[in-house]
Amino acid sequence: MSSAAQRRTGAADGSMFIDAGSLQNRNQNRSTVICQNGIVCSSQPLASMAGVDILKAGGNAIDAAICANAMLSLVEPMMCGPGGDLFAIVWDAAERKLYGLNASGRSPYDWSLEKALELGLKEIPLYGPLSWSVPGCVSGWEALQKRLGRFDLAKVLDAPIAYARGGFPVSPVIARSWSFGPESNSALAKTFMPDGKPLQFGDVFRNEDVARFFETIAKDGANAFYEGQIARQIVRFSRANGGRLAMRDFREHTANWVEPVSTNYRGYDIWELPPNGQGIATLQVLNLLEHFDIGSMQPNSAEHLHLFLEAKKLAFEDRAVYYADMDFAEVPLKELISKEYAARRVKLIDRKRAAQSVEPGRLKGSSDTVYLTAADKDGNMVSLIQSIYYPWGSGFVPDGLGFCLQNRGQLFSLNPKDLNKLEPHKRPFHTIIPAFVTDNGTPVFSFGVMGGDFQPQGQAQVLMNIIDFGMSPQQAGEQPRVRHVESSTPTGQKMLAGGSVIFERNIPVDVKNTLASMGHKVNPGVGVFGGYQGIWSKSNPRRYFGASDPRKDGCAIGY
Repeated sequence: MSSAAQRRTGAADGSMFIDAGSLQNRNQNRSTVICQNGIVCSSQPLASMAGVDILKAGGNAIDAAICANAMLSLVEPMMCGPGGDLFAIVWDAAERKLYGLNASGRSPYDWSLEKALELGLKEIPLYGPLSWSVPGCVSGWEALQKRLGRFDLAKVLDAPIAYARGGFPVSPVIARSWSFGPESNSALAKTFMPDGKPLQFGDVFRNEDVARFFETIAKDGANAFYEGQIARQIVRFSRANGGRLAMRDFREHTANWVEPVSTNYRGYDIWELPPNGQGIATLQVLNLLEHFDIGSMQPNSAEHLHLFLEAKKLAFEDRAVYYADMDFAEVPLKELISKEYAARRVKLIDRKRAAQSVEPGRLKGSSDTVYLTAADKDGNMVSLIQSIYYPWGSGFVPDGLGFCLQNRGQLFSLNPKDLNKLEPHKRPFHTIIPAFVTDNGTPVFSFGVMGGDFQPQGQAQVLMNIIDFGMSPQQAGEQPRVRHVESSTPTGQKMLAGGSVIFERNIPVDVKNTLASMGHKVNPGVGVFGGYQGIWSKSNPRRYFGASDPRKDGCAIGY
């Protein structure tokens, strides 16, 4: 077979030709999308377009974000959906106020550390019923819509229902993820491999089950999910498959409005949500980097990347120890993100050598995803992230519902000494984090970076590219990224020998060699990290500058 034939996938069965290899090295010079009336940035064009249609019909950014999220749960089902959790940061232009929403679910009441240890578990299995927690996504949609939206859920879900029933062609990057292993249940294959094989680029997919599900939610609201028909379906499915979910877990679920927290980085206020998520890791990294003149360095030089990697190690060691559900644990939040704490911790960074071991700070009380952002003509902006954790979540689809249940409960620790230990009705540590930036109380940047543990690393790299290096929002997301792996984790794993560093393409070999000489363990392979979307806002006159990551299928659409 010729090399050209090897690169083409799907052509033999009549589907579209595509050079699969080139998907790993996408065009890196997209234009920033600029508009004045409204914009949606997401990882799939149909979702961005559906959100913009809501804006044009008179809805606001909140309505558009919910619509785009629902569309993504249809067109990118391995990454997100109603079976997962949701977090959001919203700028309300009328009140000139930031709102934070934590719509993550909790563990079952009938699931505890003692019961896990009785089963002989060393950690919670990544796939299957023991990784289930209550899905919070739908409660998040309703909380956003009722408090800040303009349309009702029926209007917002109209396009997702139509596409679920009528079908859509699968886009190329998403098609690469359209497969799953034997640990999945039969309903997953029945729903997402209707012909017994993975869908390919350009194949048309329909999901009648999810269309009916959306119609139920449109008619009866979140009540159907947490107290009615859908809750009963999921609980029956849980009992039949060895899960611990019960009606009480659904009835007592709540999404919570929370106060975002911030640090100032070179004049900009960077906002994140407090734990159980990992957003404050971004703030800790930035507080450490602020001690160095990053802007005087060459972007992605060895000097620049060394300081970033060392800051990440320090922040993630604290993340492993202190980040947990604040209803159950005494998290030293204010101290972790304080300038004084960073000033003490930054002394541990050697500008010439990579640390091989890192200890957490001595303080009191000692995870795939979709991200989207939207803005409207009135100045409202939404930073929203939603996920079922691993691709295809737990690998289980409840009968007749058309979506996967998340495996976010796998992120509890089974060490009784850990703050993030498994307890009944507790939120697990969470990786998905929306972010927001203001300047003297004015909203300037709504953004996020997908990718599990990578998200704080990706956010910090994007912010350095914009604030320190003066790049546009689009350029900031297109720069090659680095990812440090093997840090200690909130599930109890410990960093060994300083972890290792993986690079995207186009990081020069001499930079890698220099980092290796400084003591960094350089991974010989290359990866693709994260999926960024962002909207930068300017006023007088209002303009939005939208960015969308070429690592994904999506785009920014504005008008």
